[in-house]
Amino acid sequence: MAKRIGIMGGTFDPIHAGHLITAECVRAALGLTTVLFIPAAQPPHKQGRVVTPAQHRYVMTQLAACSNPHFRVSDIELRRQGPSYTIDTVRELQQIYPADTVFYFIIGADAINELATWHEVDALLTLCHFVTATRQGSELDVTGLTARFGAAGMAHIHPVATPQLEISSTAIRERVRAGLSIRYLVPQAVREYIEKEGLYL
Repeated sequence: MAKRIGIMGGTFDPIHAGHLITAECVRAALGLTTVLFIPAAQPPHKQGRVVTPAQHRYVMTQLAACSNPHFRVSDIELRRQGPSYTIDTVRELQQIYPADTVFYFIIGADAINELATWHEVDALLTLCHFVTATRQGSELDVTGLTARFGAAGMAHIHPVATPQLEISSTAIRERVRAGLSIRYLVPQAVREYIEKEGLYL
């Protein structure tokens, strides 16, 4: 039976409860074998923004994912030079996993509406499926996506309803700087790591 692998990419600066809940809901809904969390080294859409060093983000992601037997963390993008393009990651994963593995890239509805701006997106849509986690205030632009990618492309885009949590990495960083609690917004081990390393101050 072919493996069904979820891919959850992102800056994870820091990883938080929203990421974990979304990943688990999608995993359960689609019967995924594993969800791979892949911290980006150089996010293409965040060029020029100061990002916490990769090693900290990688360790926090490991701490957050380790309690779920279906979650894994990969440093595949951290080991690669240049911008962290998703198509390069998927092509590399295809070399690692058996040929019949099916990949599902998990993404928010707000981000998937900008899919047309992604690097080599037409080729990417032939290599993996996109699972869009619906989120409050971000509706899937079915008309726009269909006009751009057609029926064949839309066959690789799947909405999955997930709990709508208003949690963001930006807000967490701001709360840390303001001296406010982030308890329950991130796993306890991640909160302790942020405090120990003095991140976001």
